[in-house]
Amino acid sequence: MSFTEIVVTEEVQLENAILLEGLPGVGNVGKLAAAHLIAELGATKCTEIYSSHFPPQVLIEESGEVRLVNNELFYWRGKDGARDLLFLVGEYQGMEASGQYELTLKMLDLAKEMGVTTIYTLGGYGQGKLVPEPRILGAATGPEMVKRLRKAGVEFIEGEPGAGIVGASGLLLGLGKLRGIEGGCLMGETSGYMVDPKSAQVLLVTLQKLLNVKIDLTELEKRAEQVDEITTQLREMESESPDEKQDFNYIG
Repeated sequence: MSFTEIVVTEEVQLENAILLEGLPGVGNVGKLAAAHLIAELGATKCTEIYSSHFPPQVLIEESGEVRLVNNELFYWRGKDGARDLLFLVGEYQGMEASGQYELTLKMLDLAKEMGVTTIYTLGGYGQGKLVPEPRILGAATGPEMVKRLRKAGVEFIEGEPGAGIVGASGLLLGLGKLRGIEGGCLMGETSGYMVDPKSAQVLLVTLQKLLNVKIDLTELEKRAEQVDEITTQLREMESESPDEKQDFNYIG
């Protein structure tokens, strides 16, 4: 027996809103980008989503209290010509295919009721190698959305990603299209080896053009510089001869 419970902490009605999905994924690119936008815009939480399709787990807060894992919705009312935004974030996605479908359908119903007419899903595109200058690759529900994304600098490359888009980032678009909601996916290139703030930063530069908002990226830039230092060290290690390489097997 499964359950999904939606707890509304604030009743919100938006107008011609954009849903931005930033759940965990490859390099946590989408999650980082969405979290940064929420913080910079001062978005407000309005909904908590609990489900047996998430891991059977509670998180422990600094106070020592436990909190059941969930997904959350945050909203921001557009200013200066920008559209209203609704953010979907959380620690986990659904654990199995049926759960992914159930959660996505409930989310689409809820988003439509709240006034969402467009969906942008945010994620990472793992390349299995270090990516010095990440590109933003795209997918869309229709030709007009393709044009819009291209205009913002999103690249469409035939055959990429070859395996399609797995999880919420793909299902929100596919099922949303069946419900008459237009959408697009923005995927920042990443190695897939680690959390990638640089790819999230590049993704946000592109996303700002689509959303008509301006935000401070300084914090992500600092984190990206730290990761650059790590990747530089990795490249140096890779260039060493086998006899010169150090033994890092103690790293967990």
